[in-house]
Amino acid sequence: MSDILIVDDERDIRELISEILIDEGFETRLAANSEEAMAEVNSSPPALMVLDIWLKDSKMDGIDILMTVKRSNPDIPIVIISGHGNVEIAVAAIKQGAYDFIEKPFNIDRLMVVISRAMEASKLRRENLALRRRDVTAAAMVGESGPYRGMCAQLEKVTQSNARIMFTGPPGAGKEMAARHVHQNSDRARAPFVSVSAATIEPERMEEVLFGRESTERGIEPGLLEQAHGGVVYLDEVADMPLGTQSKILRVLVEQQFLRVGGADKVRVDLRFMSATSRDLGVLVRESQFRQELFDRLSVVPIKVPGLEDRREDIPLLAEYFIDELHRTQGLPRKELTEAARTHLQTMRWPGNVRQLRNVIERTLILGEPGKPIDLRDLQTDTPETEDLDGAQLVLSGALTALPLREAREMFEREYLLAQIQRFGGNISRTASFVGMERSALHRKLKTLGVNTARLTEIKA
Repeated sequence: MSDILIVDDERDIRELISEILIDEGFETRLAANSEEAMAEVNSSPPALMVLDIWLKDSKMDGIDILMTVKRSNPDIPIVIISGHGNVEIAVAAIKQGAYDFIEKPFNIDRLMVVISRAMEASKLRRENLALRRRDVTAAAMVGESGPYRGMCAQLEKVTQSNARIMFTGPPGAGKEMAARHVHQNSDRARAPFVSVSAATIEPERMEEVLFGRESTERGIEPGLLEQAHGGVVYLDEVADMPLGTQSKILRVLVEQQFLRVGGADKVRVDLRFMSATSRDLGVLVRESQFRQELFDRLSVVPIKVPGLEDRREDIPLLAEYFIDELHRTQGLPRKELTEAARTHLQTMRWPGNVRQLRNVIERTLILGEPGKPIDLRDLQTDTPETEDLDGAQLVLSGALTALPLREAREMFEREYLLAQIQRFGGNISRTASFVGMERSALHRKLKTLGVNTARLTEIKA
């Protein structure tokens, strides 16, 4: 992006500046009044503007244009020029966001120095923002199971499109991570990724947070949508968005513009929307708690993110990834997982999914015995009968002690074998190999225990 928009009512001046800039390798566009200037900005924002303050036969003067452009395109550096310059005008221009002020007749060398510095400052600011985003939002995708690979195949199909995506799945499954993966591999990777958690924003503040606000006391306060201009807005738990806000988001999807709270001028944005929910939006639509039209527009491409219950094969891989990540980011010890620990992780219940697994690994690294690998005893919880998001419960039932030995043994065998089958993603051959049985013997045992082997074949598929 190296085109410069020159706005001046004197044809000789704007053509002179244009010729000089073209000689220096820039592309230029010319405008003689505010109408032409705003038309150029709205068609394609320039890299920089050279703007005269006094414009004859124009609806807006240079300060008005400066304020309007800065509201919708705050990243465009603007150099003000004027033949009637004074300190007051210069101060007013800088206060409204101008990069610098040059008085006519200007020195060509000074003009080029100012333009070069403004372009470089703008470039550095964009690069710094991109670097910070990459540092904070690196989306590591980890897994080898069938459901995980199926999800990744869908993600790859949508990375290069601008389609809106609706991610569904249980809490903590990694829906935002999947959205960040799409963003980082798309044409918008260098632009912002702004996450909006509808569940954590107070309903009465939702519109100010999203759209920003304007007031005479505090001026312009950009909202999250404005901050995401050119990039992606991720609406997390979109089902919790108030109905009034839903209608305004729908308008943004259609028009790509909105009004700040208290504002009169529309803000133009270029956004890709991704959203996520752990609830059944179809039910909410039928109950009139979610707008049908908004649902239709947000879920152009629905993608299901599987929970750990559906991808138990990936649990050891995820645990090892979190060990490395926590060592790198927090300085926690890097430890190996014993085979008993790996098996135990795969046979635990994870109602909090990937988020819960990371919490358990972090706690284990903090509290574990230094210098020793993570073993089965390190993963035991104080309250094994409680399913919560911080601990984890074994799949094996706690009711075993209330049964006679024969019935308890049958229950144990049934739940143990089901846990191992889940662990291996429904693969009977791998389960038989692990538990030390012939495949045919395992099928007979499952039949004796009342387990539907046909259903297990469906799970594997």
